[in-house]
Amino acid sequence: MALKASNHDQRLLLALQDVDTRIVRLTAKAKNLPQSKRIEELDTELSQLDRAVLERLGAHDDAEAEVGRIESDVQTVAARLQRNRDRLPTLTDAKTATATEHEIATLERRRSDLEDMELEAMERQEEAATALAAARAEAATAREERERLAAEREVEAASIERELEAARAERGERATPVPEDLLALYERQRARYGIGATLLRRRTSDASGVELTAAELHEVRSAPEDDVILDPNSSAILVRTEESGL
Repeated sequence: MALKASNHDQRLLLALQDVDTRIVRLTAKAKNLPQSKRIEELDTELSQLDRAVLERLGAHDDAEAEVGRIESDVQTVAARLQRNRDRLPTLTDAKTATATEHEIATLERRRSDLEDMELEAMERQEEAATALAAARAEAATAREERERLAAEREVEAASIERELEAARAERGERATPVPEDLLALYERQRARYGIGATLLRRRTSDASGVELTAAELHEVRSAPEDDVILDPNSSAILVRTEESGL
């Protein structure tokens, strides 16, 4: 036996469906905020950029350590060279003096080589510092963009949530006057097919956008006004009004 409900009560479903549709759209909007995709991209980029910063920091620290080691070697050679120079005038043994002069020459060459190495190492350290600064700047720029987008998304999400709260409250008001059995059918069809009620407008269902066939229209015209009819295309409750063109 077909469910019975006054046309007035059936029309109440259209307002309920309207708010339910709004809730679905707002929920989908909240899950697909425009900032989210870019934030996900930035999270991936930041993971790579932060790794690059660590790698360049390591390279910079290695270069800095190398400069320190060479500077230490230069100081050691310079100190030994100075001792030999100070000692040379005091030597009376010719053989010892010759050996000392030879060591001084060797130390001078060694110091020159180390100074050249130090310059090269300092250049590498400077290049590493420049690369590190560039990596940090790039990561900082990406992080600032992410923070800005996250703040925008939070504001937009809060706005949508306020709309959702208002829509849910409105839904409660819209559902209250609907008879229980009619509301139960509406909820069941909406859960199964996504739409619980639809207007028959000029012989076409709003939900499906499909015009009813002649046979279907005949059945609708023949049905009493308080018969609850399901749309053959969307399976939603088909609500008849003066716009239906019957």
